[in-house]
Amino acid sequence: MATIKYKATTPGRRGMTVPDFAEVTKHTPEKSLLTVKKKHSGRNSYGKITVRHQGGGNRQKYRIVDFKRDYYDGAAKVIGVEYDPNRTAYIALIQYENGEKKYIISPVGLTDGDMVYSGANSDIKPGNTLPLANIPVGTLVYNVEINPGKGGQLARSAGSAAQLMAKENGMAQIRLPSGEVRLVRLDCRASIGQVSNLDHENVKVGKAGKTRHKGIRPTVRGSVMNPCDHPHGGGEGKSPIGLPSPVTPWGKPALGYKTRNKKARTEKLIVKHRNGK
Repeated sequence: MATIKYKATTPGRRGMTVPDFAEVTKHTPEKSLLTVKKKHSGRNSYGKITVRHQGGGNRQKYRIVDFKRDYYDGAAKVIGVEYDPNRTAYIALIQYENGEKKYIISPVGLTDGDMVYSGANSDIKPGNTLPLANIPVGTLVYNVEINPGKGGQLARSAGSAAQLMAKENGMAQIRLPSGEVRLVRLDCRASIGQVSNLDHENVKVGKAGKTRHKGIRPTVRGSVMNPCDHPHGGGEGKSPIGLPSPVTPWGKPALGYKTRNKKARTEKLIVKHRNGK
């Protein structure tokens, strides 16, 4: 996996890089696993913008991805690895022995013709899914469940991998990509390996239009707004913000302000926070 850099034929091409898609082997999606993806442009049911900087973008269809991998003790063959516009990772199309096709998040090293398994007796190989109780300590995993049977929710983006650190008292300690160490039940399931598309973080957008294609609208600095629109706004000429520290448009501190509730129900499941405390 690498990135491709083009010649500077235009200002937008200068510095732009794109993935080489070397892992992608299938270029047409499975129609039976596509569904409509409606656009709401950051608006609620009343038409009010509740999430800023969203709108436009290319038309997309949603790929139905199997995060549960609940086809127990069943072997599936990888038909191809595809690009998914809805996530940073690549997805793999697999077909079970009964002919059923499903999409899964593709790990590094998975390619056409490989066999993937789901069940407690599966081998420790990339793409296989097992309960955490059956995975050796130190193994890299992805698509980790928080609640048994709900489907994977942790470590699903490109290049992500969590590490199984310890197992005791019916719980497993998982070190997440952020550095947080969290307790997860041993009967939760996880997939072996690391999520594909490792070079996603190295891709340079290159031009503003490419961001618009993703459905992201421009972000305007608060200091160039009017006082009625932002606490940083107003003043004659280029003025400082006039506050002890930067704040959001709604007056909350913008730098280093902890928003997590210390009385949250899941706080007791966090062994070590991402900031090392």
